[in-house]
Amino acid sequence: MNIQWYPGHMTKAKRAMKEDIKLIDLIIELVDARAPVSSRNPDIDDLAGNKARMVLLNKADLAGERGNDAWVSWFRDQGLQAVKLDSRSRAGLKQIQAAVLEACKEKTERDRKRGILNRPVRAMVVGIPNVGKSTFINSYAGKACARTGNKPGVTKGNQWIRLNKSLELLDTPGILWPRFESQEVGMHLALIGSINDQILDGEQLAMELIILLMDRYPEVLGERYGFENIEKETTGQGDILTHQEAAGILEKIGTVRGCLIKGGQCDRKKASDLLLDDFRSGRLGRITLEFPEEPEKSVG
Repeated sequence: MNIQWYPGHMTKAKRAMKEDIKLIDLIIELVDARAPVSSRNPDIDDLAGNKARMVLLNKADLAGERGNDAWVSWFRDQGLQAVKLDSRSRAGLKQIQAAVLEACKEKTERDRKRGILNRPVRAMVVGIPNVGKSTFINSYAGKACARTGNKPGVTKGNQWIRLNKSLELLDTPGILWPRFESQEVGMHLALIGSINDQILDGEQLAMELIILLMDRYPEVLGERYGFENIEKETTGQGDILTHQEAAGILEKIGTVRGCLIKGGQCDRKKASDLLLDDFRSGRLGRITLEFPEEPEKSVG
């Protein structure tokens, strides 16, 4: 799949972010815990300069616990404060204040030496579309401060939100980068819902998901859809499914779930939508798409 998506409003949002960087002390970057490398915008590193940084692995409830712990360790090894988070249930929120203080300790010490006491930390919340920035802010504030939605592009402009006397947050629109050099990155972003579904081939994406799941989580499809004996046939590439084999499994899913058209044939579009929704909602189980021990991907 050749996936690229960079609508014009993202260029404007990036320019606004560049202007606002000088106003803040800390960058809080949200990533999707299922794909923490793919969901990091490499442009943020250039924009951030020498600002303090921390990473929140949001939607950690949808990713495997082994992957979550591995990624927290990986980010900390890079010198970044990292916290796994489920913004919807508020799990992990209590750890954030301590992480903010640790990330900003040098700034706080500089203020103290200048006689500036109790000045709130001003943090910019950044991340790609649909990673959960606004949901995080609302959960952390304990009230609805930012617009939310289960699709990319809900936040349209920057918005300052004062949480308490010690922390102010700047909510920013989700932005991607102009070109994904690795198509695996593009596929991961499409799977987690960070790319507009209207530009995607849903059937092709569903087959890519089946290939990935059968390679890494071979039991989940049978468990979810109530059929057994899905076996990976040996191909010229080893145990990785071909697209034809993946299409056969997709049709089996559609048949089991009643995604049928006239004549009893599988409605592959409906079956694809069902499978992708089951993955994104966590109904397939907790699934991590990438792990830190894998070779680092080129993302920009």
